[in-house]
Amino acid sequence: MYAISLGDDAELRPLEPWHAEEFFAHLERGRDFIGQFIGFGSQETDVESARAMLQRYADMRAADTRSLHGLWLNGKLVGGVLFLNFDAATGNCEVGCWLEPAGTGRGLVTRAMRVLIDWAVEERGIHRIEWVAASGNRPSLNVAQRLGMTRDGVRREAHPYRGVRHDLEVWSVLAPEWRAARARAAHNDH
Repeated sequence: MYAISLGDDAELRPLEPWHAEEFFAHLERGRDFIGQFIGFGSQETDVESARAMLQRYADMRAADTRSLHGLWLNGKLVGGVLFLNFDAATGNCEVGCWLEPAGTGRGLVTRAMRVLIDWAVEERGIHRIEWVAASGNRPSLNVAQRLGMTRDGVRREAHPYRGVRHDLEVWSVLAPEWRAARARAAHNDH
């Protein structure tokens, strides 16, 4: 229905229940890589369970609490970005991402996340955008840094996953900081 160009033959699009077959194929390709630090997609073991997950997110999007957004590279779904929680009333949200190996190293998540954060701040009045990732997940933490987020702190051994208790780093950007950084970037482009 619509797509937002991220350059380099990459697009950000809604990820909806009718994408179930494509989404499941993507999860199968990226399962080991995606699952290094997060359980995203790990319960989706066939097209029907993938469709059910996409439907749950579609329902949460309709309720204005969560949403999924796919990343397509050269017409192929390679990952996505999401609002893990979205609370317009308090002005807080948490964002995240996932990628299969074919989508890595291209800045797709950073570019897509700029679109999501701009929308959250400018259209929805979100004040605080949070990013939480395991300390060992360097690529994810690098995105938070590239987005100009501040490391708020570490929740030590807060995330038991696959037999290991991972430290979780909490990063955030506030709306005034986001707007100031965007203004500086626009000024530097001229």
